[in-house]
Amino acid sequence: QVQLVESGEGLVQAGGSLRLSCVASGHTSSRYTMAWFRQAPGKERDFVAGQTWITGSTFYADSVKGRFTISRDNAKNTVYLQMNSLKPEDTAVYYCAARGGPGLPSGSLQYDYWGQGTQVTVSS
Repeated sequence: QVQLVESGEGLVQAGGSLRLSCVASGHTSSRYTMAWFRQAPGKERDFVAGQTWITGSTFYADSVKGRFTISRDNAKNTVYLQMNSLKPEDTAVYYCAARGGPGLPSGSLQYDYWGQGTQVTVSS
């Protein structure tokens, strides 16, 4: 079992920046792909960014490419999401997720563990 706890919730103006953190505990000696998803009211949970354990390869949704950066500190069992040039359409609850299998899928059903979510609100 892995427990994930997100932090970094905030309200920012459009064009601003915010950094989310996700601390993993439990069976963190296992090697997990980590990802961020987001869900706006009335919408599905969408993939935002992910990073594999072994190679550190990253993948981003087109909507955030060039603005968001995912990174991880394995020694601290922490993954980050740096969000720059934020837009009102980035407003959502952001979730951290972990996957024990290979690859870096974008489907939420492919992830085994989830955090409780943290709210990001971008005002225009």
